[in-house]
Amino acid sequence: MAGTGTKDDPWQLTTAPGSSAYSMYRDESADPPALVCQVGSTTLRYHLSAVDDLHAWLLEQGGAVPLGAADELKPAAPGTVEAWGRDESNPVGGWYGLRKGYRGRFGMYLPPLLEALGLAELTHDARNNTVRALPR
Repeated sequence: MAGTGTKDDPWQLTTAPGSSAYSMYRDESADPPALVCQVGSTTLRYHLSAVDDLHAWLLEQGGAVPLGAADELKPAAPGTVEAWGRDESNPVGGWYGLRKGYRGRFGMYLPPLLEALGLAELTHDARNNTVRALPR
């Protein structure tokens, strides 16, 4: 994976279908600490804890989980990564997205980071991709 995950050297990633490139980096000085996702001119922010929390949740699922990426204003399909990233029962008590209006797409942008970090494996089909956790 290209990049070290800092603002000056962000991770260079691609969505599961391989259709869009984006970058992400850790901003530990933010309140709360954040993952900053840059997609073209759009900036999304997610709780930094999302990496460890999502990995732990995926391990609990014990198999492949659909990504289910959706914009904030669209409902997330039940049982997907996207739905878990919004669920009040997750470790942050709701949305992992930090910027109102840009809180969705958790299921699109977080799983490829987990794969790049060696924490998960993704399918890379044109649609309906899944993610499965790998043990640390």
